[in-house]
Amino acid sequence: MKLDIYQVDAFTSVPFKGNPAAVVPLDSWLDDEVLLNIAAENNLAETAFFVKDGDAFELRWFTPTVEMPLCGHATLASAYVLFEELGFEGETIRFKTRKRGDLNVSRDGDRFVLDFPAYPMIEIEPIEMLVNAEVPPLKYWESQDNMLFLLVKDQKTVETLEPDMSDVLKLPYDEVIVMAKGDDCDFASRMFAPKIGIPEDPVTGAIHCSLIPHWAGELGKNELFARQVSPRGGELYCELVGDRVRIGGNAVLYLKGEIYVDAGKSIAA
Repeated sequence: MKLDIYQVDAFTSVPFKGNPAAVVPLDSWLDDEVLLNIAAENNLAETAFFVKDGDAFELRWFTPTVEMPLCGHATLASAYVLFEELGFEGETIRFKTRKRGDLNVSRDGDRFVLDFPAYPMIEIEPIEMLVNAEVPPLKYWESQDNMLFLLVKDQKTVETLEPDMSDVLKLPYDEVIVMAKGDDCDFASRMFAPKIGIPEDPVTGAIHCSLIPHWAGELGKNELFARQVSPRGGELYCELVGDRVRIGGNAVLYLKGEIYVDAGKSIAA
């Protein structure tokens, strides 16, 4: 079977920055094993697959090792492919997801804006193995999907952090996010997730479902500019709207081509 594939750098306006995501449009769903094999072969933080369903699109995301319940940058990349490459003519794309319901993406000039749910962060007691770390966190929180959020003193600390992935793997969390009030932005963060096949994610839309309401409260404003200060780096234009967050970003096409797979038996959506 021959499938079209696109690779899009998300949350950036220039190539080789932001977070690269693969996007594979499908006519119908393939076996999960095939989808996971494609994602593993791509070896990117996420590969997105979508299938048209009436006036919407069913959307799923896979890391090289697991299916994800939510992914921001690959949703943005999927919207880019639909708007820019496949001729979607509406103003808003509705994606139907298995665990997060409907997610909308609209255009705002040259940006794409994700409409995602907001998730609160719950402060927890210090984690013993981190108390005496080289960079001990100032505060600790938990949030959606087994995420750990750690506050450090400043943006430079976030930027220069070099965590030992073997230590990160010992933590009982799938994703570990380090954050601080920003110098050239409202807040800065990085995300590490070796347990789900992503040592460091360059730019992570999903974690901003928790970061946005937290920093909106800390800074006393609902419109925020965020940076994920990984080596590739990314920019996110954020807004808290009730129990939803709007996450805006640019995207750049890096490649498009064809892949060839033994698709096995397709399954109903």
